[in-house]
Amino acid sequence: MKKTIFFSLLIFVIAGSCKLSNTNQQNQDNQELSALFDKYYEERLQLFPLEATAIGDPRYNDKLYADFTEAYQKKEKEFFNRYLVYVTRFDREQLNDNDKISYDIFKREMEMNIKGFKFHTNYIPTNQFWGMTLDFGQLGSGAGNQPFKTVKDYDDWLKRMDAFSVWTDSAVLYFRKGIATNYVLPKSLVYKMIPQMDAMIIADVTKSLFYEPINKMPKEFSDADKKRLTEAFAVSIQKNIITSYKTLGDFLKNEYLPKARNTSGISALPNGVALYNYDIALWTTTNKTADEIYNTGLSEVKRIRGLMDSVKNAVGFKGDLKSFFEFMKTDKQFMPYKTPDEVLNAFHTIHAKMEPNLKKMFGRVPKSKFEIRQTEAFRAASASAEYNAGSPDGSRPGIFYVPILDATKFNTTSGMESLFLHEAIPGHHFQISLQMENNKLPKFRRFLGYGAYQEGYALYCESLGKELGLYTDPYQYMGALGDEIHRAIRLVVDVAIHTKGMTREEAIKYMMDNEPISEEGANAEIERYMAIPGQALSYKIGALKIRELRNKYQQQLGDHFKLSAFHDEFLKDGCMPLEIVEKKMDAWADKQKK
Repeated sequence: MKKTIFFSLLIFVIAGSCKLSNTNQQNQDNQELSALFDKYYEERLQLFPLEATAIGDPRYNDKLYADFTEAYQKKEKEFFNRYLVYVTRFDREQLNDNDKISYDIFKREMEMNIKGFKFHTNYIPTNQFWGMTLDFGQLGSGAGNQPFKTVKDYDDWLKRMDAFSVWTDSAVLYFRKGIATNYVLPKSLVYKMIPQMDAMIIADVTKSLFYEPINKMPKEFSDADKKRLTEAFAVSIQKNIITSYKTLGDFLKNEYLPKARNTSGISALPNGVALYNYDIALWTTTNKTADEIYNTGLSEVKRIRGLMDSVKNAVGFKGDLKSFFEFMKTDKQFMPYKTPDEVLNAFHTIHAKMEPNLKKMFGRVPKSKFEIRQTEAFRAASASAEYNAGSPDGSRPGIFYVPILDATKFNTTSGMESLFLHEAIPGHHFQISLQMENNKLPKFRRFLGYGAYQEGYALYCESLGKELGLYTDPYQYMGALGDEIHRAIRLVVDVAIHTKGMTREEAIKYMMDNEPISEEGANAEIERYMAIPGQALSYKIGALKIRELRNKYQQQLGDHFKLSAFHDEFLKDGCMPLEIVEKKMDAWADKQKK
């Protein structure tokens, strides 16, 4: 407690003194502001230890908190309120350009976090797509960012396993609070969660996913440590993992499912309309309304369908677009693979093909290593292809995960080239790695993520396929258009589900009518939007803004416009809200004119 009080007073003194000493700060970073950001991030890592683990900071690898409880959220709210007071003591107009960006991002971040506490989202501690029940398996398997290299690493994880049973007990308690206030998940999502819990209930602990670190224990450990850790893991897996997943699974099945709702959108929840408007602002980092986004989606779906018709006609397919989708989904020529390795090798080939043009379009490339891996079996059924960031020190590579349930059914027309551009290179791997590697940014900016920036940029990267020497195969281009219309469809169905009463079934039908997606895939996508309202809006809203800026500067600068310079400037300062991005890029364009 004394340490916390001292910490708070120290920051107060730093922040409170700044107006007296910042008159010469406009050409250099404000050191007092920098100190504030450093202190904030240090305290944040203690409050959210899994964030520390994710960035390769091992100090809190033994900690796991039920951060959705009212007691813990009280600490979080005090934390964000305190730092909002501190940062607003600075005179923004006396800061240099870089510090103004940091100030604006930080202030918005504090305000959005504080505003989020108005809603009882903590009554739904986890869902079928995101949450600790899924993350914990990836961490404990040794395939995630939890390290298993030293004896201390193993002991740290034993403590986290002890804490997991407390987490699940708390989750049951808060799910019950949700039942009492009609703040519950849709039934269709709960049905998907129950098998996820059941999958972790193993009769033989040595067959458990959580036993994998024991199977891969470093040879240099002493015999005594190997024996102790092996025994401790076996006991903890039975007591803390299997028992906890069974308790949560039984609760979901017997108590929660009968009380889950039949509606699809969060407008059915108490204060649900206001929550969705908050989610729009959170995920798009704009002031756009739900109706604006919905209408943009309808317009984009119509435009992209026109391009799809052109491709269909160009390959000589006789039939309507929906028949063409079915042909692409089912024809065996589009499923040439026999093994997962063949699928992974195809992605390596895509990377090699675009490498020469990539160097012309991007001056800044990350130092971080990059790998392509198959998604682990335990989560593949509910997973999308994804990128997991590497560690800043380079000890863990950036990883592009590809779920392959059955290699013989992996369809090449699913948009393999556009998928790689988005999730891997030059999409998430370039953007996230460059941001983490930039030591000139305050830590809170190095590890900050905004969907509209990150996902918007990654979707924009999909549009670079032809410039990078890809999309020469019309079916791959059709796959790219399929990916693009998929993001446009999201604008329609996400808003319609959460504000216009569209049902899960209606949304699935709309998606399948307008893109080449399987019913299974459409089910998973729509249920994802039901679980995480607003998140799916960020992709297309961000990509449209980036393309708008690129076109604007090309017109303004003419021959002086360099695409690599535009990309480098966009990436160099890391993630930020779209409004702040536009101000920064406008200033860059003005300098290019001179």
